Parts: sequence; structure tokens; C-alpha cells
Amino acid sequence: MGRVVFSHFLANSSPRLATSLCYGGFQIRRWKRPSSNPQHRLLSARNGSGFRCCCSASLLQPAGPETSPSSVKKRIVSGVQPTGSIHLGNYLGAIRNWILLQNTYDTFFFIVDLHAITLPYDAQQLSKATRDTAALYLACGVDTSKASVFVQSHVRAHAELMWLLSSVTPVGWLNRMIQFKEKSRKAGDENVGVGLLTYPVLMASDILLYQSDFVPVGEDQKQHLELTRELAERVNHLFGGRKWKKLGGRGGSVFKVPEPLIPPVGARVMSLTDGLSKMSKSAPSDQSRINLLDPKDVIANKIKRCKTDSFPGMEFDNPERPECNNLLSIYQLISGKTKEEVAEECRDMNWGTFKSLLADALIDHLQPIQKVLRKLQV
Repeated sequence: MGRVVFSHFLANSSPRLATSLCYGGFQIRRWKRPSSNPQHRLLSARNGSGFRCCCSASLLQPAGPETSPSSVKKRIVSGVQPTGSIHLGNYLGAIRNWILLQNTYDTFFFIVDLHAITLPYDAQQLSKATRDTAALYLACGVDTSKASVFVQSHVRAHAELMWLLSSVTPVGWLNRMIQFKEKSRKAGDENVGVGLLTYPVLMASDILLYQSDFVPVGEDQKQHLELTRELAERVNHLFGGRKWKKLGGRGGSVFKVPEPLIPPVGARVMSLTDGLSKMSKSAPSDQSRINLLDPKDVIANKIKRCKTDSFPGMEFDNPERPECNNLLSIYQLISGKTKEEVAEECRDMNWGTFKSLLADALIDHLQPIQKVLRKLQV
């Protein structure tokens, strides 16, 4: 059945979405910079009921062969859910890396609000969180003259492609997803929606829709990206090449098979209360994370109270000291120093001295972001 549906789609679907598959043919209109204080104007409609990010789709020229000229930038797609508060793990593991990536890649950064509704949510809170997340992107340094910024649900093709991919996705592939098993176990079978199971298919559509070359992912998302790669290869096998030509297409691969882009440091920032668990929005204790909007006294208090150990000095990569490794890694990223420089600087420090150093570094780094964000939210 899935094969029939997908074949019919490639042959007869609307030019808007069909072109997105045939040519990677979506172009998101970037937010404009209309005034001397452009970022303020970008969200000036935030208090209006008709707020929408500018994200119309238009057709691109057909893509050339895979051996494209070196002048053509490789494409990267990434996004963050607008649920809970954006925390240090989101920032260091994703958003901060985007600032560098936008200078060398064709970048698509979006707010993945459709992913946020797989668990119970409040519609008004989700709408506000979506605007706040967009503002945070800008405050952190995402440049709309270099990167396309949009809201996932404003581009219907994400959901449309997800349904088409679902028709060729074996259920067994989804049942093996670790995150689904963990979240469904916590929520209980009676409270788990189908959307939680098919979440990875929507993630695949987010990526494949734009013919992405690379996807920045943390360690916990590697399995979902591997599913995306398997789906791309499956569709290419079932419908690509001569089969596509017979349907009137250009032949070749339907989708690019994306590669993971995992930063060497910061890909997975751990909890302040458990160095073996990822820093998470859903953790019940706010003490476990540094939120990007936390006031400086809250940041200082959280660092002061974070979990430590009884070993002397500070050191990286000791498996018996996960909290020490996590906090040193955070300091390395925030300070911009090398691992060797941090190891030398902090080797003989006690926990009290190091915590004071880390808290000051975090406050100094986050204050400019908070200042810009307050201006955007006026």
C-alpha cells in the first residue's frame, strides 16, 4: 500500500510539495530587517493574535547532480522544541554551534512546535513559548541574513511528508526507538499517543524535506538520525532511479542521505544533580539545569548547590567523577579556553573556588543574551 501511495505522490502531487522532493525545492523566506533596531521589529507582532513567522515556500531550480560545484554551500537543518525553558544544554549543545555554522553552511533553523504536542500541552503556553524561542534564537546570535528561521507548523509540507513517509516505515523500526520506550514507560501505556511513536518519522520529514547534507545532533538523537538515513535509503530504493523516471521525474535519488554533525564538546551537557543524566527541560527539579533566563543570583545558587564528589582537585575524563567532567566541560565552552588550558588552570582548585569561577563565567556569558532578549520582548 505504501508503495502505491508514494508512487502516486511522485507522479501526481501538487508542484509545491512534489518539487520539494524532486529538487529539494523549499525556500523559506527569511525574516526581514526593516529598521535600525531590526530584531525588535522582528517580533513586534508578538502581542497580536495574528503572529506568524514569515515562512512561505517557493520553488527552486532543479538540483544538479550530487557532485555539485564547491561554491554551493552544504545544507544544515536543526531545531529546538518550544517546551519548557531553553537551558544551558540546548544552548551549548545546539544553538551556540549554529552561530558558527551559519557562516559556512546554508542553514535552516526552526522551532519544532509539532514535536511539542506529542505530550500534553497548553495551546496558549505553546504559542507564547514558540515566540519566546524565536526571540531566543535571535538573542543568541542567529543572523536572519544568513540563516532561514521559521516555525515548523507554518510549513504544511512537514506534516504532509511525514504521512507519506509513515506509509513506508515498518512499525518494527519505530518500536526499537529508545526514547519512545523511556517516555512511554514514564507516562504509562494508557497516556501515550501515537504521535510519540511516530515522532521520529516527523523528524525524518523535517530533515529530508530540505535535502539536508548534515544534521547537528546530540548523542541522544543519533538513533533518530539513523532512522532518517534508513528511511531515505528505503525511499530511494523503492521509488528512485529508473522507477522515478518512468513516473516523469528526473531519476536518481529522491532524497539525500544526511550525515550527523556532532561537536566534539558540548554535544551532551549533563544535569547539575546527576552527572550521568542529560540536562533536560522535563527533569522535575529546576536545580538540575541552568535556564538561559535565570537571574545571576539563581545561577550562582544552582552552581553552589550542584552535585560534586570528595576527590581532591579537578580533572577531566575520570569515569568515577562524571560531575567534575561535566562542570569542567561547561567552563571550557563558556570561557572559550582549550581543554588543556582549563585542566591546567583548575587542576589544584577545591570545589568552592572552582564553583565561584564557573558561576562568574556563566553569569558574564549569559548576561548579554538576556539583555538582548529583554529588548526583543518589549
